[in-house]
Amino acid sequence: MADFVGAVDQGTTSTRFMIFDHSGNEVGKHQLEHSQILPQAGWVEHNPVEIWERTSSVIRTALNQNNLQASDLAALGITNQRETAVVWNRRTGRPYYNAIVWQDTRTDRIASALEREGKGDVIRQKAGLPPATYFSAGKVQWILENVDGVREAAEAGDAVFGNTDTWLLWHLTGGVDGGVHVTDVTNASRTMLMNLETLDWDDELISFFNIPRQMLPEIRPSSDPNKYGETLANGPLGGVVPLTGDLGDQQAATVGQVCFNPGEAKNTYGTGNFMLLNTGTELVRSKAGLLSTMAYKFGDDAPVYALEGSIAVTGSAVQWLRDQLGIISGASETETLARQVEDNGGVYFVPAFSGLFAPYWRSDARGAIVGLSRFNTNAHLARATLEAICYQSKDVADAMEKDSGVKLEVLKVDGGVTANELCMQMQADILGVPVSKPVVAETTALGAAYAAGLAVGFWNNTDELVQNWNEDKRWSPEWNDEQRAAGYKGWEKAVQRTLDWVDVD
Repeated sequence: MADFVGAVDQGTTSTRFMIFDHSGNEVGKHQLEHSQILPQAGWVEHNPVEIWERTSSVIRTALNQNNLQASDLAALGITNQRETAVVWNRRTGRPYYNAIVWQDTRTDRIASALEREGKGDVIRQKAGLPPATYFSAGKVQWILENVDGVREAAEAGDAVFGNTDTWLLWHLTGGVDGGVHVTDVTNASRTMLMNLETLDWDDELISFFNIPRQMLPEIRPSSDPNKYGETLANGPLGGVVPLTGDLGDQQAATVGQVCFNPGEAKNTYGTGNFMLLNTGTELVRSKAGLLSTMAYKFGDDAPVYALEGSIAVTGSAVQWLRDQLGIISGASETETLARQVEDNGGVYFVPAFSGLFAPYWRSDARGAIVGLSRFNTNAHLARATLEAICYQSKDVADAMEKDSGVKLEVLKVDGGVTANELCMQMQADILGVPVSKPVVAETTALGAAYAAGLAVGFWNNTDELVQNWNEDKRWSPEWNDEQRAAGYKGWEKAVQRTLDWVDVD
């Protein structure tokens, strides 16, 4: 058998291709950013063609840089930014519109109408999700209603939909020449259209959004021994490799962090933050503002569920300091700047740029910086930005404890922000529990590789994957209970200041 497994990690700001060996170690990678298209306030788009071109490029470059070819890969997995919706013509391969990104808030009227009409509780019961701008179905409805010719093409079977995993799988397996139109249970569970119990598209949910059913991809396991398809000999890999793994990015990180037992949780620090708690084969319905969602499904095994807390803006708040305010030139400078002050100087920053996600679910909220005085500097704002990442994670961790009855003992972390030592120490201080980072921090790509490799026998079982996990660093809390309570009280007051800012019909 080949010595390696490949994984495409198609994220919100960039796409990378990573190659792993049997021990789960990184062998090679290449990464490219793509454009963030912001047509107006609250709108966030990506160019799907650019994403496919970047994906092709990172695959070719990573293989070439490491003198590898398709025959060196036992399987290929995909992980992706979830909820970002692409609608394209399956005969021409051309998108009808830019991909509407998960952060986009243009569908707030659609979400509000669902609640008003009493459909919200049906969506919560069947899909495990609240009606929100976050999820894919409203974005597809918007395209059907606002882009000329799409509804007619959809009803004729020509216009199809997918999250970015489906878009890339279709291209990798042939595109207009027989490309497969599939997704996995984790991505399907982020649409508001899949029934969590049947693991199939639900006719009643589909009717709420007036989406023709033939637009939707086939739902498959996250790790599929029957494979979704194969890469083309003339494609970016330059050879035939089975495509056998597909997971939304946060579920992929859960697999990469080997959270296979009920009660195990991980927190991924990326553009947003996403905390998932494995609830096993039991579908736990949240009463505290979390999402009931899929964790993964391996082959014919029973599906595994999770509770998820999704936070829209964390790492992207650091990007905002760099790109919009210009107070840093790179993300790493945030730590240096924040260390110039001992505390936040009374400043709190709630980056509700896309409203507030878990556990609040308030699309009427907008970002706010509060507590400012003449005393404050850019260092206080940098520190408040890092604290916002940690306080939002505490909100979610507290909600998980309420829903599950399980007290968090240690938080496994991964993603780009974990390179910020100060932020991880703050996270331990604010939560009051140790924070643990693995040796391989790119657990999202690793999880996609694990799913693909399990399907072809590259790894025999999840016990092998658990043995691969090794701790790199641990941060222990240094704050006392009084500091923790006082800091969180200020955060709660700041959150209240962001609400009722946007009038939502």
